[in-house]
Amino acid sequence: MTTVQILQITPNELVSLITEGVKQQLKEFSINSNGIEQQSAHLTRFDTAKFFGISLNCVNDWCKKGIITPYKVGQRTYFKRSELMHVLFNQPKRA
Repeated sequence: MTTVQILQITPNELVSLITEGVKQQLKEFSINSNGIEQQSAHLTRFDTAKFFGISLNCVNDWCKKGIITPYKVGQRTYFKRSELMHVLFNQPKRA
């Protein structure tokens, strides 16, 4: 059973509480990042799949569809963390 509490706060105080909660969650996400080291500017295919919580097949499909941009170094494929963050938050890539 859910308990409902009615608090007397102003709309500005409610916005402030929500904003602080969202900031805290984003901060935890950027620190945690699903167990991937935060210092790495580039992620492998496996790390990218882990970052998004998807399969390697889905990573390949997203590359073919142009959702994420792969960078090849020899036979290895890497992805820029900054671009993945833009995709995650549905923001356009910056040139």
